[in-house]
Amino acid sequence: MHTFSLQTRLYSGPGSLAALQRFSHQHIWIVCDGFLARSPLFERLRAALPASNRVSVFSDITPDPTIHTVAKGIAQMQALRPQVVIGFGGGSAMDAAKAIVWFSQQGGLPVDTCVAIPTTSGTGSEVTSACVISDPEKGIKYPLFHEALCPDMAILDPTLVISVPPTITAHTGLDVLTHALEAWVSPQATDFTDALAEKAARLVFRALPVAVRQGDCVATRSKMHNASTLAGMAFSQAGLGLNHAIAHQLGGQFHLPHGLANALLLTAVIRFNAGEPRAAKRYARLARACRFCPPEAGEQEALQALLAAVETLKQQCTIPTLKGVLQEKYPLFLSRIPAMVPAALADATL
Repeated sequence: MHTFSLQTRLYSGPGSLAALQRFSHQHIWIVCDGFLARSPLFERLRAALPASNRVSVFSDITPDPTIHTVAKGIAQMQALRPQVVIGFGGGSAMDAAKAIVWFSQQGGLPVDTCVAIPTTSGTGSEVTSACVISDPEKGIKYPLFHEALCPDMAILDPTLVISVPPTITAHTGLDVLTHALEAWVSPQATDFTDALAEKAARLVFRALPVAVRQGDCVATRSKMHNASTLAGMAFSQAGLGLNHAIAHQLGGQFHLPHGLANALLLTAVIRFNAGEPRAAKRYARLARACRFCPPEAGEQEALQALLAAVETLKQQCTIPTLKGVLQEKYPLFLSRIPAMVPAALADATL
């Protein structure tokens, strides 16, 4: 038996920050990184909140939020006891906010509303029942999954991402594609997740190259923002797979940006997965749906067309090779493979 649930109310499109007008006379706690807290985007967020609210800020978030950061956030939240928590930023800020709220609730501290406002188009954390917390001392990333991690509300305003640099746009966009492809071939995929994953993949293939080249195009940014959320909905229900399991090891051990780690692995994982007949058929079906090959193309022809499309997209996004990224650390990577393999196989995304 499969289940499908959507717990997050979405507000999307330019100007959707206006949805925050619903909050008045509340204590609102904003979770973000230090750079964003000093940026014009933060001022836009503050301006969107009615003046009757009390606003506090936790700006200690770093890339790949750590267990220490989450613990510090829990302590501050217990002291402040806000009614509304806003995760504002990329996946790290949203994941941290979700984890802090969830662990605080386990300790009996109620939160009326958890809001996610992404400023990158990548993780889909604004609608997922997942978050990732890191232990830098052990070099481990811990994926957490629980329905209570889903935010109550998400605001998808594409004007918040137009200033994202091309490199980050590329990395986060390929993270979206990885989410869609892994949900697509997941054994838990259903007609519902298929519709979301296919649409997300098609949007990424079409919109990401434009978003990388022309970041100020609001229409294109909107497509990528929507694709991120669609893919998040898909994998939150269907699950992820080997790509993320290995990427978590690369990120934890070598501190690679998550989207880049996924992009570096993507074609190799597709080839590996395609060794399983069901996955090969699914990849071929997606290639035909995306019109990468004629409708009558055979399975192998369609699979090769999908691989070619992914490689072309990576080239358009200037994604290097794994060896090129790790450089002098590449021999260290090779030496750690025997330890990384069982860690990947034990990853919660498998």
